[in-house]
Amino acid sequence: MTRRAALYARVSTADQHTDGQITRLREVAARAGWTIAAEHVEVISGAAKTRPEFDRMMASVRRRKVDVIAAVDLTRLGRTTIGLMHLLDDLRVAGCDLYVDREALDTTTAAGRMMFTFIAAIAAFERELLIERTKDGMAAARARGSQIGRAPAGEGIIAAIRSLRAQGMGMDRIAKTLKCGKGLSQRVCQEFDKEAANA
Repeated sequence: MTRRAALYARVSTADQHTDGQITRLREVAARAGWTIAAEHVEVISGAAKTRPEFDRMMASVRRRKVDVIAAVDLTRLGRTTIGLMHLLDDLRVAGCDLYVDREALDTTTAAGRMMFTFIAAIAAFERELLIERTKDGMAAARARGSQIGRAPAGEGIIAAIRSLRAQGMGMDRIAKTLKCGKGLSQRVCQEFDKEAANA
């Protein structure tokens, strides 16, 4: 069966051009015997929070309308190791292959699948290091006496929640009335209800 390919080309600024990338990827597709299902071209920074054409391509991948995505190099697809790791996970789950020309990464081959696994392992290792650094930083901040996360609710707001609950008011309405978080309202109300049931 002929593989359906999505070609992805990206440049960061309007004075750059994607023609060379697309031409190269068309040649790759022709040589591999792929049918080009779509060409996704955009001018946007790789660090942008949303990339419309990339998102459209990934939506096609998730709907299993694409068998392989192709780009000229990894930096076109993502700028961070974590971002690339998420991409690799999405492709693996969807059963979609990846071809990256410059890095000679082709998961349609055994060697490419091995390299894919290696890249994913490095990305996972980097994520673990990031988690450890974050935990260490939070522990150091706590040791210095810094507040981590939301400050504890004051006695006044807790008393007000309990008072309104005693009057039979619902948790969400209490949160709205007192302009406090729903989570706080729910926690205090549940504690109040438990105490009332045991009284």
